Amino acid sequence: MSSTGAPTAAGILNIETKDIHTASGVSLSPDKQTIVGSVLDLFAGRPSLPKLSLWRDDATFADPLTVATGREQYSAQWYGLQQAFSEIERLHHSVTDAGNPIQMDLKTRYKIKGVGKEQIVESKVLVHLDAQGKIEKLEDKWDGNLPEGSIANAFRRLNSVSVPKMVKVPKNDEEDAKMGNQ
Repeated sequence: MSSTGAPTAAGILNIETKDIHTASGVSLSPDKQTIVGSVLDLFAGRPSLPKLSLWRDDATFADPLTVATGREQYSAQWYGLQQAFSEIERLHHSVTDAGNPIQMDLKTRYKIKGVGKEQIVESKVLVHLDAQGKIEKLEDKWDGNLPEGSIANAFRRLNSVSVPKMVKVPKNDEEDAKMGNQ
């Protein structure tokens, strides 16, 4: 795994979130600091192909709106934040458990583009790593929960398929840079 600012297979890993807050008694290894910093960057609407190289190709991202499995689906969710929101502000974060999954509390303010409506989301985020230290699953539980039931899950799956059709995900580092991502 790469540390902050070091090269990866997909380019330079420019982690913007370097000041990672942890709960009392919680300590992160350098590799887990890189993972957490990259995840916090993603939640801030700062995706990049190198940051997503820390994810398995078959990884899953789940929140109350989607269950996105596979690189095409979860990448579109992260790049979609830039297109959906004019402002994203992290109000608070704290890593509460450095195990597997890594657990953190996250509070974020989102402002919807064109509408101006603001929404504050408080999440319990669980980052599951595989044996090689890559992200295999990320759960973003708003107010500590994910929806249950067949109807909710059907809508979440529909979102995971439709978002990639509407959101441009760069194919290489050059396209990523042109979109303003690093």
